[in-house]
Amino acid sequence: MQFFDSHTHATFAAFEKDSKEVIDRALATGVWIVNVGTQKDTSKRAVEVAREYNEGVYAAVGIHPVHTSKSYHDEDELGGGEAARAFTSRGEEFNHEYYLELARDPKVVAIGECGLDYYRLEQRANSKEQIERQKEVFIKHIELAHEVRKPLMIHCRSAFPNLVETLKAYRLKLNAHAPGIVHFFSGTISDAKKLLDMGFSFTFGGVITFAREYDEVIKMLPLERIFSETDAPYVAPAPHRGKRNEPAYVVEVVKKLAELKGVSVEEMAGITFENAKRVFRL
Repeated sequence: MQFFDSHTHATFAAFEKDSKEVIDRALATGVWIVNVGTQKDTSKRAVEVAREYNEGVYAAVGIHPVHTSKSYHDEDELGGGEAARAFTSRGEEFNHEYYLELARDPKVVAIGECGLDYYRLEQRANSKEQIERQKEVFIKHIELAHEVRKPLMIHCRSAFPNLVETLKAYRLKLNAHAPGIVHFFSGTISDAKKLLDMGFSFTFGGVITFAREYDEVIKMLPLERIFSETDAPYVAPAPHRGKRNEPAYVVEVVKKLAELKGVSVEEMAGITFENAKRVFRL
């Protein structure tokens, strides 16, 4: 069987000592991966690593919405050095030319991780300003994806009404072949239906192996719109809970997707693998 981890971060600081071993272990398990960038350095690194492999390792480039302004410091993502802490204290400006150069690389299969994340903004005095900044940067990602004709890799948390509103407003700039993927989907069935109508697909990760609030959405979605992911190093699936997640563990996600959709593991693996190849044009 072949599997596809459509959204992982095996180039993050959490894998600083063994990134190559982790990626090689995934490939040996039959898992292809997309390493997803969240800012300039991680996007560049994702492309550099993808270039080291002829097949099976790809990249997505962009700015995570929490990095558009002052954000919390995540050592698993950025490491513990002063340079990383300085980054989180200021946020990142979207440099179109920088990301355009990366996006044109043939190993780049999507634009993102981009989108909207209001989860940590509720208690902040300048939350309205930060929301507008997130929207502005998200729109720039939509325009970049349109320019290079690649799908979006979307992150959305506690912001689905605004996400759908923004995507509808820029619908003419979405990729006609496949507009993109909403990763780690956490919205409602109603949210999912609206995004389905615009052509979007959805990834699910390790959380579905131990949390039941995703079951009904997964059961509703057509098989051709479902992708598997790990979002490693975060949210390891059962039976690896509490450990650092890694791309090889996507096998557990596919097993749970198969159970929820009433198909064999072999069929689900094939479906998610082919879905990824189609949308990423591999």
